[in-house]
Amino acid sequence: MTALFSCSNSDEQRSEKPKGWEIFETPVQSSLRGLSALTTEIAWASGSNGTWLRTTDGGQTWDHGVIAGLDTVDFRSIHAFDAETAIVVSAGQPAVVYKTIDGGKNWILKHRQNNQAFLDGISFSTKDRGYIVGDPVNNQWTILQTANRGDSWYTLDSIPAAAEGEVAFAASATSLLADGMAIYIGSGGKVSNLHLSNDQGGTWKSFRSPLKQGEPSQGIFSVATVGKGAVICVGGDYLQEKAIEGNSAIFLTTSQEWIAVETPPRGFRSGVIYFPQNKWVLAVGPGGSDYSVDEGRNWMAISDEGFHTIKMGHADGSVWACGANGRIAKLD
Repeated sequence: MTALFSCSNSDEQRSEKPKGWEIFETPVQSSLRGLSALTTEIAWASGSNGTWLRTTDGGQTWDHGVIAGLDTVDFRSIHAFDAETAIVVSAGQPAVVYKTIDGGKNWILKHRQNNQAFLDGISFSTKDRGYIVGDPVNNQWTILQTANRGDSWYTLDSIPAAAEGEVAFAASATSLLADGMAIYIGSGGKVSNLHLSNDQGGTWKSFRSPLKQGEPSQGIFSVATVGKGAVICVGGDYLQEKAIEGNSAIFLTTSQEWIAVETPPRGFRSGVIYFPQNKWVLAVGPGGSDYSVDEGRNWMAISDEGFHTIKMGHADGSVWACGANGRIAKLD
């Protein structure tokens, strides 16, 4: 297969291998699934036991605490605007959104969803406009939108229908991706779809994915775009960490078709990003991390270190990951 899009980087630049992960000591033991990186120096994370963390010195030291005293709540989603300002979203009940403007010293409740809601992820398309996706209620997805940096949230007027037993996953809070005018939602459970809007949620199309599906633990867990309409989806079955069948696929929005992966990642993968500097696609899961130099067609190992989430810095392209037992790392 030819490359999904042309590139100006040389083959030598594209084939350079990631060296591995620099793992930091953090002051918490929580499971961390929320991650938002700004630069190689500044990153935020969140997770179980109401935990939040922030570094402003590249991971050498960490500020941390419990969000609004909610030490039983799992905050699996976080979006940082700068070193002082961040939004966090819970997974499960209570379904809440909190914001800090003072570096985590105080957290202010900005939204509370109904007692049926399970919120799975947050993604911002601009510095002001963002979205939250939650599992379907009465076969309708929960999709919230903000246009003021998370100070207020409202439900989208147009929401795609969901199949019976279809859900999103909060394993890395990246089953939702807002990218310019486009919104992507990867789903799983009994049915795995890629739901796509090209007009900020005004209209939707849905495409059945080739990823493993049929059980509550299976489907798309994370999506990333690599340019020219190519979308990388990773996941599989979180109960089978080493299984490679149906754990990744490429969707071309221009032709509305799925492209098969030749050499898949080495197991279940819960997070994926595109790293444009080297034109790598990078994926992580609890069983290890992998990279691709051909837009997700073939994957090679980076490390056996396990992580739940991978994110790229908004400002400088640094790559961070987080996972179990307070683990946070930066790609070398």
